[in-house]
Amino acid sequence: MKIFITGASGFIGGAIAKQLKEKHEIYAMARSEGSAEKIRQLGATPVQCSLKHVKKEDLHNCDLIVHAAAYVEAWGTRQQYWEINVEGTQQLTEVAKEAGVKKFIHISSEATLFYGQPMDNIDETYPYPKRTPYLYSETKAEAEKIVIAANLPGVFETISIRPRMVWGPGDRTVLPEVKKMIAAGSFMWVNNGAALTSTTHIYNLVKGVELAIEKGKGGEIYFITDDEIVTFKKFLTDMLATQNIVPPNKSIPGWLLSFMAYVIEKTWRLFGIKKEPPITRFAADIIAVNCTINIGKAKRELGYKPVISIAEGMEEMKNIKD
Repeated sequence: MKIFITGASGFIGGAIAKQLKEKHEIYAMARSEGSAEKIRQLGATPVQCSLKHVKKEDLHNCDLIVHAAAYVEAWGTRQQYWEINVEGTQQLTEVAKEAGVKKFIHISSEATLFYGQPMDNIDETYPYPKRTPYLYSETKAEAEKIVIAANLPGVFETISIRPRMVWGPGDRTVLPEVKKMIAAGSFMWVNNGAALTSTTHIYNLVKGVELAIEKGKGGEIYFITDDEIVTFKKFLTDMLATQNIVPPNKSIPGWLLSFMAYVIEKTWRLFGIKKEPPITRFAADIIAVNCTINIGKAKRELGYKPVISIAEGMEEMKNIKD
């Protein structure tokens, strides 16, 4: 099968490309020569194009698209989030239909549902919020709605995959950011790290994508996780232990960190500061409350089960060095 992947120079898209190229012919979006080189190293063929500007011929008669690209920066303008996450997804679905692509897999997030509330044992029936203060959540939700609405049974089948807190080899967010904060002396637990969370190892996410390609039903959404629940404190402490790092015990109440982040964001917006602030509301709030996910639907419809446990993933992370 010929597959076109967006975001292949990133953590998630790169892992998907690396696995799928074993059985398929992979083409991948490259916005720069640096991205193109990373894609070549994965064994895929780079295609010079960018979201919102994908042409029919860029898709090389591919049968399937995996859309993993998104604006995931901690800070940005509404226009930046909207143009990439929403308009970019809209244009890609349109050109994919025109090009005769048969299946479209969208990499989404549990953040599509988040407006600051705890989420306990949620599944795919959990509703989108009427509003959310987080630009990432808002725009990823809009993108997902576009993808699902574009589904045409038997012609152009669209599926959305929702992981939660993706980690593992190649991670550029969870472990690197926590290590950076500890090194700077700015790391603190939120609510003593007591919030419960689901997580998604990159190997499990890739397996979920493979199963969605094989068995996924058009117009459907699937949560993919490690099928384990841990506290933030245990998860991050165990992860840091793989790097021989002991985190400090300092903690801050979630409400206080959220208020501080709100004030900081308002100040940054008021003065038009482009540099990323020390904390954002999204980052503060999403680790302060429970987020546990029921993956029964993926088990039933895709035959999904994790290929690696959290403990096994942590053991492998001992090999990760700076």
